Amino acid sequence: MTETTSKDVAVAVDVGGTGIKCALVDMAGRVLLTRRFATGRERGPDAVVETILDSAAELSTTAYAEGRRPVAAGVVVPAIVDEAAGVARWSANLGFRDVPLKELVSRRLGLPAALGHDVRAGALAEARLGAGLGTRRMLFIAIGTGIAGGYAVDGHIDPGAHGAAGEIGHIRVRSGPDAQPCGCGARGCVEAYASAASVARAYREAAVSANGHPEITAADVAARVAAGEPLAREVWQTAVDVLADGLLTGIALYDPELIVLGGGLAEAGDTLLEPLRTGLAQRRTFHQIPPLTRAGLGDEAGCLGAALLALDLITTDGTQP
Repeated sequence: MTETTSKDVAVAVDVGGTGIKCALVDMAGRVLLTRRFATGRERGPDAVVETILDSAAELSTTAYAEGRRPVAAGVVVPAIVDEAAGVARWSANLGFRDVPLKELVSRRLGLPAALGHDVRAGALAEARLGAGLGTRRMLFIAIGTGIAGGYAVDGHIDPGAHGAAGEIGHIRVRSGPDAQPCGCGARGCVEAYASAASVARAYREAAVSANGHPEITAADVAARVAAGEPLAREVWQTAVDVLADGLLTGIALYDPELIVLGGGLAEAGDTLLEPLRTGLAQRRTFHQIPPLTRAGLGDEAGCLGAALLALDLITTDGTQP
């Protein structure tokens, strides 16, 4: 195994549609320094790649200036990712098509690098450092602008044969001509009803027809649910019902001992968790319904997951590719 010291750090980069979160993370998984940059996706995918490389390089330079030694880099992106090849195959958010980010980052920093999926990286961090710590089989679901997940077994995430595992948001749970269209091109997907973006849209559409509250977010809807507003509760219950249907499929497939919910919608806490627990209990037949809990790492999960992917290059097999 490669010898490490207390000065060693990973350079972690979590790329989002609007912002890039970067961090220096030590060997124990502690965040030592953070930076944020605008993604600038409106400039095109090549410019986004340059911003990723510049952001990682800036953090690496800062680490050296502070007397630390960067030993590896991890980058996670919202894309279909071939983790073994280190290639972002496709990203609607970023416009990526077959971008060899692992190679580009490694060449720019002169370090071994890992590339991963942003939500699966969050699942990895929650499994090893967050709400899933001590749990052997954990299903992590991030409910934000979209919905995706990751299944952790003994602190490891399987990306699937084609880098698309965990796309629970694209389980089709509604059918017919009135089923909501989804960004993936299908209709009736979980994401089309239960993402934060879909909840906000559904409320706005209903409120506009009732001549009120045309501008509102999912967090606003959750607050109105807690306050007992009938319209908000109706919209919320639709999302909960769809999410329960999707999660029941996930439970049937994965049989997890814990479900961890992250992302913006999970910030509603028991306003989401309690009716979701009820919905799952009502739907179960042979299923063993596991406990549901909120993620413990907040918006640091992606960066921590990126760092863990990087540090695994150093600590798992003792080599530096």
